[in-house]
Amino acid sequence: MTNESGKGGGGPTGARPARTRTTRDEGRSTDLEEVADELYGLLPGEFVAARDARAAEARKAGGRDLADRIRALRRPTLSAWASNLLVRERADQVEPLVDLGRALRHAHQELDGERLRELSRGRHALVTALASQARQLAADAGQPVGEQARREVETTLHAVLADQDAAERWAAGRLARPLSPPVGFTAARAAAPAPTSGPVPAGRKSRNGRNGRTDRKSEAAMVGDLDEARRRRAGRRREEQRRAELARAREAARAAEREVTSLTGRLRRAEAERDRAQVALEETDRRAADLRQRLEETEEQHRTARREVGDARSRAREAERVVRDARRTARDAATVVERLTADGP
Repeated sequence: MTNESGKGGGGPTGARPARTRTTRDEGRSTDLEEVADELYGLLPGEFVAARDARAAEARKAGGRDLADRIRALRRPTLSAWASNLLVRERADQVEPLVDLGRALRHAHQELDGERLRELSRGRHALVTALASQARQLAADAGQPVGEQARREVETTLHAVLADQDAAERWAAGRLARPLSPPVGFTAARAAAPAPTSGPVPAGRKSRNGRNGRTDRKSEAAMVGDLDEARRRRAGRRREEQRRAELARAREAARAAEREVTSLTGRLRRAEAERDRAQVALEETDRRAADLRQRLEETEEQHRTARREVGDARSRAREAERVVRDARRTARDAATVVERLTADGP
């Protein structure tokens, strides 16, 4: 895009930024914005003399930097001057064109072919009408412009539709050169007039004739391209979504494999613990069986011992009875002996 020399332009509504002022000897103040507004409102033929005079005034007032910046301002071409004149004299046309450009850029960015078709219906007529107004305003101001300049005004207006920065520069009304649409903005490129080196040859149909039909065909092809691009983008999104889902599935599978590996390890450890517990249980069962057997044997021994104790007790009682009987018999015998002894021969 060709840049204009007037810098620090306002936004699309024509608002001006904060200004740095330099005090002059006469007590008045000036700044680059005010000087640029004044100079770019003059006829192109008056620009250089007025610029040099204002630069000299600034230098005389001690504003060397301001003077250098004023002198750096470039004389506008006829088409740039006509574009500035349109902004200054038809301020009510600025915002609608800027709004249309914003909507076109959004539709282009979103690949919204239907919205682009809707907006494109009035775009060509609006740009052509504004360019014609600029040409008439230039003629009314005493500076007629030719067909080539009118086309350059159209190109500038298409750049305004295509680019926010271009819209802000145009709305400032201080262009030094015509603007060109940025590369890659299909809507503006399809509608922008092709540059020519002179007036339209005799016998060629007007832009509302064959060229208008060509523009409409170009716009239709452009919208078709956008529809195709939207389909391709939708296809890419579906492919990206599929790839993302595949990646998530693969990651889930890897996570599941890691979980299976972890669980397998835990299972093997649990099985080893189970086997050790089984061995311990079997050993305990064996020891319990041994103990039960020993208990049974001990109980049998206990029962036998109890029986033997009972038998021994019975024998002891019987022996005691025999001993008593024997003692009784012995006493009886002794008594008999004593009696017989006492009776003597």
